[in-house]
Amino acid sequence: MDKNTRALLLEHYRNYPKLGAEDVFKYLYQSSFGCEHLISNEERVLGYIKREYESLTVQLSMTDKLDGTYTRIHLSALKSGLTPETLARLFFLSAKKESDGESALESKLSAARELIKEGLLPLDLNDFDKKLSDWSESGYPAIHHSDVFRSEYRPAYRVIADRYAEFLALFTETDKLLSGGSAIVALEGGSASGKSTLAEILCEVYDCNVFHADDFFLRPEQRTPERFAEIGGNLDRERFYDEIIVPLTKNETVTYRPFDCGSQTLDDPITVLPKKLTIVEGVYSTHPAFSRYYDLAVFLDIAPEYQKKRILARNSPRFAERFFNEWIPLENRYFEGTDIKKRSDLIISINT
Repeated sequence: MDKNTRALLLEHYRNYPKLGAEDVFKYLYQSSFGCEHLISNEERVLGYIKREYESLTVQLSMTDKLDGTYTRIHLSALKSGLTPETLARLFFLSAKKESDGESALESKLSAARELIKEGLLPLDLNDFDKKLSDWSESGYPAIHHSDVFRSEYRPAYRVIADRYAEFLALFTETDKLLSGGSAIVALEGGSASGKSTLAEILCEVYDCNVFHADDFFLRPEQRTPERFAEIGGNLDRERFYDEIIVPLTKNETVTYRPFDCGSQTLDDPITVLPKKLTIVEGVYSTHPAFSRYYDLAVFLDIAPEYQKKRILARNSPRFAERFFNEWIPLENRYFEGTDIKKRSDLIISINT
């Protein structure tokens, strides 16, 4: 029996002690299927969220982790600065059909039934079985909360995929910045911490530009012992400053030449028009030479064991050794020498 299912169900009961069988069904349904239906109209979703938020009377904790790859985001999160538009976008992006949802649901329901039999989940077993039988015969349709749950807790939330929910704090801070104008957000962190993936996620949620520190590797003629002796010296800071930082701070068009690792030369120029949100991602992106130009500096703090696991999964053993023996030691020296984590505005722990 899945220990994670048991633990999450017991935590859910502790948070909502007046839940009924229907509320357990709904929790496990959403754990298995995510959003209860495919969403075709994002504007309609936004309208519903705004109307619900206006009538919000109870502020629950901002999130409830479901037993799967989804999380409930309560509308009370909007009081912290997250905008209805962003929440609607996250909900819309999270909608998909889970092909194995029914088998996952039935397994989780078995775990719930065992908890009731053991007396750990204090629901009436006969009532649970009767309602479960009726629900099963109907084909497990989307289900409402019990009347008692709705009366006691006034639930108002949206189900969001974990790939978005884990960055809720970043979305909130970004929304607060954008409410006052344009913003430049920097994503820093070690190899395999997910900086590029997070930048892609931000592009899904916002209309933004992304610039990569990897496009500013040193050219061969710049790779001197003196340069590598500098903390963070293996980034072409001068070109990064001239081609990216200067025009960004003036809200001007950016024209830059990314470094091509294959030819070890600079590629053809790329021209990027300004947008309200700009993302700069990569190791060395929040070097002290640049940090004062950012509105938000984010550090993705990956545990060494997960970093190693990710690198081995993505690279050949020979190439992975270059990470472990060359690049990661340089990164760590840079992180320690510049006290990056302490200077960051937001630290996100990466534990998978």
